[in-house]
Amino acid sequence: MERPRPAPYARGALLWAALALPALTADRIGLNEPRPAWQQAAGVAVLAVATALSRRSPLAAFGLAAALSLTAARALFTLSYGPALGLFALLLGLRADRARPAVLCFAAVGCAGTARIALVGVDPAPEWLVMTGTLLFGCVFPWLGGRYWRQSRELAEAGWLRAARLEDEQRLTEERARLRERARIAQDMHDSLGHELSLIALRAGALQVAPGLGDEHRRAAADLRAAAADATDRLHRIIGVLREDDDEPAPLAPADETLEQLVARAAESGLPVRWEPTGQDPPVEPGGLAERLLHRVVREALTNAARHAPGAPVVVSLEGRPTGTAVTLTNGRAAPDGSRPSGGGTGLLGLRAAVTAAGGTFEAGPHEDGFRVSAYVPAVTERQPAARAPGPAPFRHARRRVAAGLGAAAGAGAVLVGVAFGWYAYAEKHSVLEPAAYAELRLGTPAADVEHVLPERDVNDPPEERAPAPPDGADCRYYRASGELFVSVDHFRLCFEAGRLVAKDVVPRVGLSGEGREEYEEFSR
Repeated sequence: MERPRPAPYARGALLWAALALPALTADRIGLNEPRPAWQQAAGVAVLAVATALSRRSPLAAFGLAAALSLTAARALFTLSYGPALGLFALLLGLRADRARPAVLCFAAVGCAGTARIALVGVDPAPEWLVMTGTLLFGCVFPWLGGRYWRQSRELAEAGWLRAARLEDEQRLTEERARLRERARIAQDMHDSLGHELSLIALRAGALQVAPGLGDEHRRAAADLRAAAADATDRLHRIIGVLREDDDEPAPLAPADETLEQLVARAAESGLPVRWEPTGQDPPVEPGGLAERLLHRVVREALTNAARHAPGAPVVVSLEGRPTGTAVTLTNGRAAPDGSRPSGGGTGLLGLRAAVTAAGGTFEAGPHEDGFRVSAYVPAVTERQPAARAPGPAPFRHARRRVAAGLGAAAGAGAVLVGVAFGWYAYAEKHSVLEPAAYAELRLGTPAADVEHVLPERDVNDPPEERAPAPPDGADCRYYRASGELFVSVDHFRLCFEAGRLVAKDVVPRVGLSGEGREEYEEFSR
């Protein structure tokens, strides 16, 4: 069983058939001057080659169509190959990546047509206008339409790609928001629960050394203190699992107490802490970002002091400045059973990132016999995310340029085609010899007497192929028998020799039978 041909070959065959149809029928219905059969066959073969090359090499396909049109008509305009010329120009704009080769090809076609008109043209001015109008309106304009079509498709594809990219970005944003919320919960658990557990351990330690307490209760207080410390460590490990190294600073939860209340509650729990505000009132907005950030810094520093230096005195110094607020927490030497604090924990690292992100400074490290944490937070407000400026739209600008080119080409082509049509109509109308005037002409009449009845112009493109052989040495002129446009009409041929009319012939229109021709000649005589 024979396998069906692929779709591209079928489309190519249909395209070739559509282009070959006007090439074979235009002569027969009188729209062109008849041509020999071998010329028609050669033209159809060239169209087949151009159709085969139109997908892989659209520039070569257009070049073949342009060469075929120039061969058939000096002015490039021919109804036999005009559809093929415009279609291959459209495919050139649709399938070619670069514009420069097409522009050079158009220039080459224009130069070749101009040279041919200058060398063998009968009436160069109107022929050049027709050629230029055909080149612009029948080649450049379809090419620009193809490029506009191509860029519209590319713009649509880019739009779908951008939509998919925006969906991916939205998913990433949602995932990032989920991770940041997880980081916020983890940080809040670390700060709040760690602080409370440290205060519980501190109270248990104070209870353990309280006078008048039995040994059983002292052991229970010691177990409570150890359990609180162990819970704090487990919480720290859990938070380390929830947080990631590349997490952004977590959003700050609203503080439900002031800094002074936080320090007072720590003092009530048994932490030897002293509150020392200095300077002017801090320019802190209640519930704002700066207040929440300071609350977090003080809470984390108090928690570390209770964990790593239980029993050591802590001083909390708050200094209000015109541009912000500075807070410093200093604790003394650690208790004998305590451990030296370290600045490598996730709590201090998170504080450093948060304060730095707000435009402040953060320092934490050993100080004399103890440890000091200091932070400066400017008087900041909630930062709003900056609106993203719309990205560049290269396709939009490219489409505007192509649309402008289309408009310019359409305007120029319309003007040139209008001028060419006007000149064509003028030339054809002023080359009409009335049949009655032709019938009155007699052989042997002096040329000066014949000139009085002849029109202003003779025919630019005479039907020499269909006319009988002229007398040797005679100067023959052709005139139209009717002023109809865009159809085949009868022509009159007058031949002069030695200043006298020596021959007069009728060249019938295409499709007129031999019997009709004889009747027309008899009527003309």
